[in-house]
Amino acid sequence: MCGRSIRSPLRRSEGAFAIPVSATLGGGGDLEGRRVRFNGQGFSLKGEKDRFVLPPDFRKALRESGTDETGAVRKELCLQLHPDFPCLIAFGLGREAELDDLLDREEENALRRGAPFNRQVRSSQLFGFLKVPFDDSGRFVLPPRFVKGAQIAEQLYFQGAGAEFLIFNPAELMKLPEADWRHAQLACEDLAEQALAKAKK
Repeated sequence: MCGRSIRSPLRRSEGAFAIPVSATLGGGGDLEGRRVRFNGQGFSLKGEKDRFVLPPDFRKALRESGTDETGAVRKELCLQLHPDFPCLIAFGLGREAELDDLLDREEENALRRGAPFNRQVRSSQLFGFLKVPFDDSGRFVLPPRFVKGAQIAEQLYFQGAGAEFLIFNPAELMKLPEADWRHAQLACEDLAEQALAKAKK
């Protein structure tokens, strides 16, 4: 079950296991105009050197997001703690150019509703991300602050969320209300079973 803390039995080659997901790409042009969308789910067990593995299609979308107008590719994953849920938010480099517009829209919506809005606090949430490199196989290491902040252990569950995706410790995902997260919880259980079964072979 996904809710259990299971130590990864994978300690061979590069150790981690990822279930393929689907990611759709959109747009084109230079890096600032590059937009990608993340759909579906993925799962990874921790491998050697504490590395996890990005799901293949998420990795493809991130590479597309990090490709500039000359064709040069920056293989970096943008990560930050989610302000509301016990997980990480992840997105590609091309998303950075959209954050100012997002901030403006959120402020306008808050003003229309007469709701409080602290632009500095929200800016620190949106722009407080860290760029984490990944290799051609999608392997990456989570910085300690994110391991601690999202209570990461031996497993990662990836949930597509459009312009970004969420990364959970499966045990933390299982604590969220079923009414909102049952779809993700069921997917996580299924992918965890597949990953652990494959690891035993």
